[in-house]
Amino acid sequence: MARVPMPGRLSERHAVKVVLRRAKLHTVCEEARCPNMGDCFGRHTATFLVLGDTCSRNCGFCSIGHGRPAPPDADEPRRVAEAVGQLGIRHVVITSVTRDDLPDGGAGHFVGCLHEIRARNPGVTVELLVPDFAGQRSALETVLAEKPDVLNHNLETVPRLYRRVRPQADFRRSLQLLARAREAGGEVVVKSGLMVGLGETRQEVEEVLRDLARAGCQVVTIGQYLQPTRQSLPVERLVEEEEYRHYRRLGTELGLVVVAGRLVRSSYRARETLAGLRHGWTGRGKKCNI
Repeated sequence: MARVPMPGRLSERHAVKVVLRRAKLHTVCEEARCPNMGDCFGRHTATFLVLGDTCSRNCGFCSIGHGRPAPPDADEPRRVAEAVGQLGIRHVVITSVTRDDLPDGGAGHFVGCLHEIRARNPGVTVELLVPDFAGQRSALETVLAEKPDVLNHNLETVPRLYRRVRPQADFRRSLQLLARAREAGGEVVVKSGLMVGLGETRQEVEEVLRDLARAGCQVVTIGQYLQPTRQSLPVERLVEEEEYRHYRRLGTELGLVVVAGRLVRSSYRARETLAGLRHGWTGRGKKCNI
């Protein structure tokens, strides 16, 4: 599996792992075998994976374990917030396994993390990368009421491939979640992400970008799917840089900020993306109103 060069000293990356292990915290960096893990840990940042390390779904692209999850850890939000402070993180991304077993899909736990982080780390921006909450509008409203800086939900792939890639999810349901987040108004940035190389066509990706623009999404990340385990779906093709450039250009035409490249992931360099938006980097040359 490809990885980016690991900047910084080995001791810096080890220090991040020490903080995480002492706090008994999971990261999507490790659980999903992200190719950027060394880079992010070397810069003292990580994407926290809350609500355990066992998912109630079994997507074909993901290496996170699936089965019956344990009950939520009520103390986890505090530990996440303390780790953010210890690592000096200024923009934190919180995601979770999907918890279809919980009445609110884990929305209340996301809110708890947001409260603890802001209480203990003034000035830190928070990005919540949420599941689809099984389509529960009330769960999404619970999260949006707390005004995260970024509300992120990944479509992951094109509609035609959902049955193979995300068999327990629904493309329109996920797209509706993003549209509702935008309709809620306020200053929250609405963001989504796609993988390429799973068998989609360029035209299908273009149509998804148009769908996202119509839904009011503002930021889209597009990166190469890399098979994390032998049991995961195979890579159908390696996408060349010219195609990523095409998606970035189309995004600009549609009024989207598209961050695209082989090793781009949903939360990679998320702080820089948010900062760019707040300083006027947006589609069609418009100034951002955030």
